[in-house]
Amino acid sequence: MSETNTPASTSTSITATGNDSVTLADEIKKYKTKELIDFLRKEEDLGLSEKALEILETQEVDGRAFLKVTEEKLEKWGMPGGPVIKLADFAKECREKKLRAFSTYRSLKEVLAKYNIGGNGIGTIRQFPPATYKLDDDDEELVQCIKEIKRSNEAMRCEYISTILHASLYIVKRIISGKDLTLVPQLEVVGEESTGRVDYAIKTLEELICITEGKLHQVTMGFAQNLVQCESALQVNKKNRIRKSGDAFGEDFDYIHGIVTTASDWYFILFASDGISSTSKDPINIRFTESALKEGSDDEKDLRKNVKRVMEVIVGLLKDRLECVDEEPDRKRARVEGYRSKK
Repeated sequence: MSETNTPASTSTSITATGNDSVTLADEIKKYKTKELIDFLRKEEDLGLSEKALEILETQEVDGRAFLKVTEEKLEKWGMPGGPVIKLADFAKECREKKLRAFSTYRSLKEVLAKYNIGGNGIGTIRQFPPATYKLDDDDEELVQCIKEIKRSNEAMRCEYISTILHASLYIVKRIISGKDLTLVPQLEVVGEESTGRVDYAIKTLEELICITEGKLHQVTMGFAQNLVQCESALQVNKKNRIRKSGDAFGEDFDYIHGIVTTASDWYFILFASDGISSTSKDPINIRFTESALKEGSDDEKDLRKNVKRVMEVIVGLLKDRLECVDEEPDRKRARVEGYRSKK
């Protein structure tokens, strides 16, 4: 199992190497002034007035400077007494707070509570029919994928996952040219509250899909970790857009997809700024059996059919998400609402 809504606790970043002891301060110090203001504005417990935030903006306080603020400095800048106390205390909390590793999220009930969902089972998550892209039975990538799966060692389930993901990626590159699309294993994500490595991430200029390998009898744990990974990756995407556009205050609706798979069972997740949905009640099952090696057997036909189904969903999700990378938030919201309205 792997480890590790808009800015609520820290800056975010994604790297291909890890740091197991990331602190909130390590991320906040990367903030520019506009990003810091956005971060503080969304800390509802602080309850800062626009006047207090304007003082920080006037003083050009960025993340690194914020971590060193004291009551004396804030008072010198003309900050009212209440915000002085709250900001000085909050800066101290940020200096000391550690980010939580993805691997420590083991209770699905705990994670679902973050998103105001009661219950402790994957079936309590709102369902959605994922986007799909129809593949021909003789699609060259699909045919090659089946060949590689049949050659793989059944004990190495991760090989099946990697093979299916790579084949799906090649198909997307074929149908949508000009996109720098990559599959990155063990990608470290540093979010606002959580950090760690995602088993696989499919990304272009931003994260599109987070994939979590779930153990056969620990699918709910895989869901818990994937949801937190998706949340963190979505925070990264927003952070990168702010850096690119300089607009820290516009509408920030966005979404990302997640996959939880044991290699045999494949679940798909839609993680949006306003809620989560999944296919948890209707996973696609791929049966890897010795009899599936026999060309033309019923098990071999079943293997082909379900590998194709999984790839059609992955390609469909990627195609959809690539097409809306540069869309305005209201267009992305319309896409998500369209998925949710389908039966």
